[in-house]
Amino acid sequence: MANFYTDNASLKLHLNHPMMRKIVELKERNFADADKYDYAPQNFEDAMDSYDKVLEVVGELAGDVFAENAADVDIQGPHVENGHVVYADGTKKNLDATRKAGLSGMAMPRRLGGLNFPITPYIMAADIVSRADAGFENLWGLQDCAETIYEFASPEQIEKYIPRVCAGETMSMDLTEPDAGSDLQSVMLKATQKEDGQWVLNGVKRFITNGDSDIHLVLARSEEGTKDGRGLSMFIYDKRNGGVTVRRIENKMGIKGSPTCELVYKDAPVELVGSRRLGLIKYVMALMNGARLGIAAQSVGLSEAAYREALDYAKDRRQFGKAIIDFPAVAEILSLMKAKLDASRALLYACSRYVDMYKVYDDIAKERPLTLDEKKEAKHFSRLADAFTPLAKGMTSEFCNQNTYDCIQIHGGSGFMKDYRCERLYRDARITSIYEGTTQLQVVAAIRHVTTGTYLNTIREWEGEEVAPAYEDVKNTLVYMTQQYAASVESVTGVKDPTYIDFMARRMVEMAGHIIMGYLLLQDTQRDASVERSLRVYVKYGQAEVAKHADFIANFRPDQIKDYLFE
Repeated sequence: MANFYTDNASLKLHLNHPMMRKIVELKERNFADADKYDYAPQNFEDAMDSYDKVLEVVGELAGDVFAENAADVDIQGPHVENGHVVYADGTKKNLDATRKAGLSGMAMPRRLGGLNFPITPYIMAADIVSRADAGFENLWGLQDCAETIYEFASPEQIEKYIPRVCAGETMSMDLTEPDAGSDLQSVMLKATQKEDGQWVLNGVKRFITNGDSDIHLVLARSEEGTKDGRGLSMFIYDKRNGGVTVRRIENKMGIKGSPTCELVYKDAPVELVGSRRLGLIKYVMALMNGARLGIAAQSVGLSEAAYREALDYAKDRRQFGKAIIDFPAVAEILSLMKAKLDASRALLYACSRYVDMYKVYDDIAKERPLTLDEKKEAKHFSRLADAFTPLAKGMTSEFCNQNTYDCIQIHGGSGFMKDYRCERLYRDARITSIYEGTTQLQVVAAIRHVTTGTYLNTIREWEGEEVAPAYEDVKNTLVYMTQQYAASVESVTGVKDPTYIDFMARRMVEMAGHIIMGYLLLQDTQRDASVERSLRVYVKYGQAEVAKHADFIANFRPDQIKDYLFE
């Protein structure tokens, strides 16, 4: 019997972060549901106990069901019959297990059939599921699309669809098309309103994860004659009504249990969500932010799996009379894998807590006016969530790819064989830095927070906090790294050339990321000394990376950019 929650002390460290008390009290409206629902918590301790128990269930299913089915699902995969997806046998078992356990609609209100969990324990569940099978996380994790319905749909739509998601029906977000990948302004799926007011969709969508789901959120062009994002609206498609068929399932490198579909819409009846013209400008942006946090969780789960596989193999594999973990070259790889894993998880949950804070205030604002202090706090955390989401998605997915690469390296030739799990982890990891916005697009989203000072201001706040004497040396290193970062940002932005800033953006975002992750690990270490090893390894690594980028920027003339750009 394996439990992917109870065997990982890092998860409980983040679940019990000091910020959780305020998040939970706000989410529970000071426990107003206590007398309405038998399973509603009576107080903060009761709520935390509920999260702990549900995560134990997730961990047990992940270890004993999802992980056990993963290899067979990878081989069998889904297929198309009569225009619809048939899941692999193992996927059917996984979905049935999650429905029976009541693990759908975790973040939705109790009145709609959900568990009313904050985002943080829900994201923790996604982390756990991803460690077991990243492909299944794509199906189970799409329940967070319900958040967009809850935030922007009409009361009637909320009452109609959210309980179905909470009961275990699946979701998808149908955004990309053959000629519109990351450039969603180019979406051309046509939405037409008939004389009786009914909207219908016609056209094709491509690369749609779980594209034959029960409930779809669809981006379509509702305004005839438009060609940009202002002509796009968001719609709900209900599979029960028909009108959409699966033309094909893509033959992918990894996450093969998750069907990535090409869909054909033929007069498919749909419902408009919110207001026309806001589909991309408002609703998809909110939808994508949630999805990016989910991919960060998926990346951390894969990193966890890769580290454990590498560690176990290095302990067992003997060469030249001793276990390979005793060779410094191998030990260094493992230490850095663990440091990147712990840093990724620290960034993921810092981001999820910021998202929790601003979302709970948004929800409260639907019930009553916020006070001035609440508005100020909501704005503060909204900005932090906006800054940390692309950073988390970008950094964790890149580290995920590096950790799965190093996992295979430690396995040597064996790692190249399908007999070992690391081969599948490597294939599954590759997509994380591509879908829901490539790393390059995360940099585009994050650079604004470099140039406006969001990251630096946050770092300076942490810099002002006292640390235990044992960690003063680490803090001094982080302070020096911050000086290098601030000087680099000043140098680049001082040129006043948007092309030059774009060229240097990745370096500046990565510098900010390394410093932020270093401080988060420092904070974690002061709550749990077992994190110290990762803290010291990661800060040494980050120090070298920041110095590398600072040196490149300091010794680069703006006119040299022509050597890197193509005509």
